[in-house]
Amino acid sequence: MLSDEKIVALEQTANTIRQDIIEMLLAAGSGHTAGPLGMADVFTLLYFHRLKHKPDDPHWGERDRVVLSNGHICPVQYATMARAGYFPVEELKTLRKLHTRLQGHPHREYLPGVEASSGPLGSGLGQAVGMALGQRMDAGRSAQSYIYALMGDGELNCGVIWEAAMLAGRERVQNLIGIVDRNGIQIDGYTWDVMPLEPLKNKWESFGWHVIEVDGHNFAALDEAIGEAQSVNDKPSVLIAHTIPGKGVHEFERDFAWHGKPPNTEEGARALKELRTLGSRIECHDCD
Repeated sequence: MLSDEKIVALEQTANTIRQDIIEMLLAAGSGHTAGPLGMADVFTLLYFHRLKHKPDDPHWGERDRVVLSNGHICPVQYATMARAGYFPVEELKTLRKLHTRLQGHPHREYLPGVEASSGPLGSGLGQAVGMALGQRMDAGRSAQSYIYALMGDGELNCGVIWEAAMLAGRERVQNLIGIVDRNGIQIDGYTWDVMPLEPLKNKWESFGWHVIEVDGHNFAALDEAIGEAQSVNDKPSVLIAHTIPGKGVHEFERDFAWHGKPPNTEEGARALKELRTLGSRIECHDCD
């Protein structure tokens, strides 16, 4: 179980990552805002608590792997990796610049620690299933590692996701953990208007998955959910993480218009001020 002190530390880290995201988008002048802010807590829990990884040895054979299928939210992955020690924090300001390692969608050959290239939506789960099956075939592997496949809920409109889900269910790949960012938005509007997904839990279960619904901003609940997923030994698991798009910046929250655009200078300044104020309150709570 997470201690209260560890939860406060994770909250502080997630807030720093959200500030990094805003600063990256301002420097780039393009990119996605809502999804990265909404997934900062999930990424923070993974990279600063749950993942078995070595930032100074990103190709370590026994590592857990994170496959980001909805690659457009990569600012949150880059910011988290930088804060975890994979590369200098200063490099974050190169997002989407010419010749940068921080492409607008992750590229595995450019940045060590990125496990899969993504861009076309829907491809990540299939890659993750392949990694999980490959690990099963590796008779020399001495320790259990997990493959985390992160997906957007709008991305579930892609049929290839369900093909991969069907294969994973058939093969009972117990070391595969999916995480769906259930934020209710996509670029054209709200998911329930564009392509309704419910009953989403039942759909995953019908494909042979163990399903856990969880608050994507509650560190203790997220940690418990991942622990439950790791305890399942006869099927893959998926967390349906209910998140708030644009989390942390009231002006951006729950508004699908922020799915695919960056803040301008004034909007960014207001967002950073709000996040820094929140960060001060977290620190004060830590002092208490």
